[in-house]
Amino acid sequence: MGPGERDLKRLIVTGDDFGLSLPVNRAIEMAHGDGILTTACLMVAAPMAADAVDRAKRLPCLGVGLHVVVVRGRATLPPAAIPDLVDRDGRFDNNLVRAGLRYFFLPNVRRQLAAEIRAQFEAFRATGLRLDHANAHNHMQLHPTVLGLIIRIGAPHGLRAMRVPFEPLAGAGVRSMTRLGGWLLLAPWIAAMKRRMARAGIRYNDRVFGLADTGRMDRERVMTLLRCLPDGITEMFFHPATDDAWPEADPNAAGFRFRDELAALVDAGVRARVAATGARLARFSDLD
Repeated sequence: MGPGERDLKRLIVTGDDFGLSLPVNRAIEMAHGDGILTTACLMVAAPMAADAVDRAKRLPCLGVGLHVVVVRGRATLPPAAIPDLVDRDGRFDNNLVRAGLRYFFLPNVRRQLAAEIRAQFEAFRATGLRLDHANAHNHMQLHPTVLGLIIRIGAPHGLRAMRVPFEPLAGAGVRSMTRLGGWLLLAPWIAAMKRRMARAGIRYNDRVFGLADTGRMDRERVMTLLRCLPDGITEMFFHPATDDAWPEADPNAAGFRFRDELAALVDAGVRARVAATGARLARFSDLD
């Protein structure tokens, strides 16, 4: 990135959970073709991952990243290979705190975690898609062990960019006071995360929008956030789908307004507001 380029206004618009279901895959394809979506995060072990890859190959301008799953999802490796990491059905722990403690303190769990993350990068490479970026399901890249493994294992697989999941208080509205404590608590973790990525030559966004409003990124909320879009690199992430419920839906996403998020991504007014901000729509790979 050349001198002064980071001060330019760039907007990365991401659809998470690519491959989770057909409604999600269809929505991401629609939001990219008819809307502002520029990138998607592929869950390589999800039920409809193969369909997502097929769609991505028809969308050469869509930046596809790896959505590393180490909680609340299914592993790539069989349970017998990572017995301390998943249950007999091959699913990770749904409890983020418990999983995080085990990943940090138990050496055997860390070894199996490394093997699983490596398998996910290898599965992504096998798709033939270019790796645009990486992040982790439920923002587990904030965990120092998970972050270190993603950086170390991802480097030889072409990892050059990652999401920093840190949202500014500006634009948070009535939730700003309730979020202040969490924001202050996360600040040193985010600073450490950025230092580790900078040392590894990993590019990252300056800020993200979508944390406080996960599952509720409708047209009104997006228009409000765009009114305060700052200079620099902003990522705005969504969970779009063509249906609000489907058999594969994550029970932890109960109440998400998937169709409203899709509607925001393809809304003509939203597209016009993005243009009015002067922001350039981008992928992580455009940050070279």
